[in-house]
Amino acid sequence: MSDSKSAGDKSTSGFRHLMGMRVVELAAGHAVMEISLAPGHLNSQGGVHGGVLASLIDNTGGLAGCYFPEKQTFRKAVTLTLTTSFTRAVSSGTIRAVARKRSGGRTIFFSTVEVTDDAGNLVAFGEASYKYVGDHASGS
Repeated sequence: MSDSKSAGDKSTSGFRHLMGMRVVELAAGHAVMEISLAPGHLNSQGGVHGGVLASLIDNTGGLAGCYFPEKQTFRKAVTLTLTTSFTRAVSSGTIRAVARKRSGGRTIFFSTVEVTDDAGNLVAFGEASYKYVGDHASGS
């Protein structure tokens, strides 16, 4: 989830850094992240590990609902549910997750995420719900 403090500080999460996730686009209700696949991202069969895809879906979906450009801030949130579907194996190149916040209220929001490979083929998709937490939970 987003633990950044300002719009200029989009990818300081230790976990994102460990996984090699990069924020490519960020707007209200929209986020795009990428990972350049490396051997550490692969499972024993040589394809990207499902946990990498699920983590990318979770992080990108959360980021889509946590950034507020009018205030140049992020709200914090925790994941309530995460459903993932894996549709294609990929073992090299860059995977790209595109998320959009579908709806939400003062405390909970929902995001949809699609992950594609370099050729634009759908690799995985997911749906998630998140709960805002902390001092910024009210949106102030």
